[in-house]
Amino acid sequence: MAGVSLKCGDCGTLLKSVEEAQDHAELTKHTNFAESTEPVLNLVCSDCSKPCRSKTERDLHTKRTGHTEFVDKTSEVTKPISLEAPKLKDDVEMEEVGDGSTSQQEEMVVPEVNQQLFSELEEMGFPKERAIRALHYSGNSSLEAAANWIVEHENDPDIDQMPLVPINSKKSAPKPSLTPEEIKQKQQELRERARKKKEEEEKRMEREREKERIRVGRELLEAKRIEEDNERKRILALRKAEKQEEQRAREKIRQKLEEDKAERRRKLGLAPEDPAVVKPSAPPVEEKKSFLPIRPATKAEQMRECLRTLKQTHKEDDAKVKTAFNTLLTFAKNVATNPNEEKFRKIRLTNATFQDRVGKLKGGIEFLELCGFEKIEGGEFLYLPREKVDIPVLHSAGNELNSAINNPFFGVL
Repeated sequence: MAGVSLKCGDCGTLLKSVEEAQDHAELTKHTNFAESTEPVLNLVCSDCSKPCRSKTERDLHTKRTGHTEFVDKTSEVTKPISLEAPKLKDDVEMEEVGDGSTSQQEEMVVPEVNQQLFSELEEMGFPKERAIRALHYSGNSSLEAAANWIVEHENDPDIDQMPLVPINSKKSAPKPSLTPEEIKQKQQELRERARKKKEEEEKRMEREREKERIRVGRELLEAKRIEEDNERKRILALRKAEKQEEQRAREKIRQKLEEDKAERRRKLGLAPEDPAVVKPSAPPVEEKKSFLPIRPATKAEQMRECLRTLKQTHKEDDAKVKTAFNTLLTFAKNVATNPNEEKFRKIRLTNATFQDRVGKLKGGIEFLELCGFEKIEGGEFLYLPREKVDIPVLHSAGNELNSAINNPFFGVL
């Protein structure tokens, strides 16, 4: 199979023609070339139509532009290589149009570049024409300057054409490179700019975080204010309901007393009182529906309901109800005062005294369970684990029991 490229035996670079091999040899002093069947890649970017001659050049183009779609057109441009030596540029002359006289044209040659920088650019995957052009126009100053020049001029139509300069200027001294002191100064300036930029970014982020903290704090304060306002309204509504309940209880007791009085007068043979003289009873207080949002009952409310159920279930036996309340108060007080004493945190349900005072009464065991007690050993004991002792709950239980004991109208209705 005929060769389609020339491969440099020194660096492995693939070349399309003898002209490229000669230019490569002139720049790198490499002389070991061989015909190869491996074609020179022609990867064309689908976005900007830029050709890339190697995968490294393709990767660099993707990194700089973000273009990732390439079309492999290597087979379209691959053709057998001609090994005929081209005509030298020194033999080419141009005739001037004029009075018929000819004049010698100044010879154009490839400019000299820094070979070390050129090799590094080739290793990065840049074509030699582009590398020479970049080094020439960046003054052979540094690899970074050449790479920046390529990035800035990658869309130039002649970016991959070999630059030519007059032979007289070939040996002109390149632009002076930076001295070590200047390089150090520039590095310091770059570091200083990077530091300032980082500080500005950190300050900006800190301002954003502070704004976020302020916003969250305001939302929390507003939510707390709304919660406190709702709690205050709920407490007022509960107090009003208790007052109305107490008033209805008083009215019921008054009516009961009036009935007892009328019954005694009847038994004594006395005439009933004139209804006109009897003071009219106060109209019953109508309950107003609360329009507050419904919320789950608190533990204190559940305890109060247990005590109310206990009293209403046994309202004919006030002594038994009072004994149950005092017994429950003793249990709660003992645990709150001595939470580490297990004997106060364990109650035998089969105990006759406990059953007589609390166990048989509806709502008694439920009240203890609200305080944290749990049934264990198949329901033989009520036990409050040490880690589940909640002092505020026990204090709340004590307050509810004291209120039930001292309020004569508690649970009347």
